[in-house]
Amino acid sequence: MDRTETLAALRRGDLAGARELRLPDGLAEFPREIFGLADTLEVLDLGRGGFTDLPADLGRLHRLRVLFCSGNPFERLPPVLGDCPTLSQLGFRGCGIRAVPAESLPRDLRWLTLTDNQIETLPDALGERPLLQKLMLAGNRIGHLPEGLAGANSLELIRLSCNRLDALPPWLARLPRLAWISYAGNPAEPATEAIVATPVPWTALEVGDLLGEGASGRVHRAVWHGPSEPQNVALKLFKGAMTSDGLPEREMEACLAAGTHPALTGALGRLVDHPDGAQGLLLRLLPAQWRVLAGPPSLASCSRDVYDPALRLDTGKALRIARAVAEAVAHLHGRGLLHGDVYAHNTLWDAETGAAVLSDFGAASALPAGEGGAALRRIEVRAVGILLGELLDRCDAAPDRLAALTEACLQSDPERRPGLDDVVAAIDR
Repeated sequence: MDRTETLAALRRGDLAGARELRLPDGLAEFPREIFGLADTLEVLDLGRGGFTDLPADLGRLHRLRVLFCSGNPFERLPPVLGDCPTLSQLGFRGCGIRAVPAESLPRDLRWLTLTDNQIETLPDALGERPLLQKLMLAGNRIGHLPEGLAGANSLELIRLSCNRLDALPPWLARLPRLAWISYAGNPAEPATEAIVATPVPWTALEVGDLLGEGASGRVHRAVWHGPSEPQNVALKLFKGAMTSDGLPEREMEACLAAGTHPALTGALGRLVDHPDGAQGLLLRLLPAQWRVLAGPPSLASCSRDVYDPALRLDTGKALRIARAVAEAVAHLHGRGLLHGDVYAHNTLWDAETGAAVLSDFGAASALPAGEGGAALRRIEVRAVGILLGELLDRCDAAPDRLAALTEACLQSDPERRPGLDDVVAAIDR
């Protein structure tokens, strides 16, 4: 049903007992009939409307867990959100929000998306939400992180790209569960040399089927009629808008700066002269049988990927995947890059052989020198450990020493985690 049909059904009482209600695109007033679903409603989508506030009695929705209000003109995150006893996920992207009152943060907050707003400061109360796992803040005006966030011991993923951070606070890299971080496009990110990429004219490409689509762009099969013989490639055309990870321009720069490695998709050239001005990269085309290892996190899994329940791996294949990813990440670290998104949903693999490559540089950031860079690299060791653990969970019989390696990578004290070279060596053994 579209929004009009859904709204009509709500008003007739046809949706009694509904757990999800989606009314995006165009609403400017909160339909009071929603409160008739208070005993069952868990997910509510009011995105892309004209809301500037929410009703003062929103807390009556005592089973509501997920609320999406992205694209509405809120000037502040509504304080009434804190009255909702079970609310754990908030999506307020691209709203023009300037203020985040402490009282707007629900007690059980787990996943907060405030991407692409105008926020300058955040409340210390963020660190007082013990379930907070995922914090999406790219594309704001944040000049410093609140000290209270140092107490966010459950935080696993944070997106800080395209803000005004002059420095990353030292406590950030010491958070015991943090595994995924991006901070590109801040003054805190070290400057990098411009990479000269092979220019590929649009007219030299024969663009074919869509292979996949993500937040930052679409990937097509293509034939590149280059300087020698025609070459089959993958063409990623970027959408050009702010994503939850940051700006596509930074993704392109990182992909080019990564250079070549057998376990990376690898950039072959940069698109020029697109008729609509679109930006794009030519990437290595993988064989047709290669697939994504898992799906991205769901509302329920929050920060963890969703695997096919039927997927089983023998230990050899699991180790080949893990070794490829660990080697790819180690290569990136050696090139002064943090991947920021080491996940199964960014890993492509061949089910026949276990060969794998790491893809998607949307969350990549340049690493600082010295101890600051070393601390950030240890965050990514945890991400590799999580992936290794997920792979071993899908094996019928994994050696105990691999479980011990996983535990070492997941150490709550980041300084006790092994280096990636040690991880690769341990997998080889």
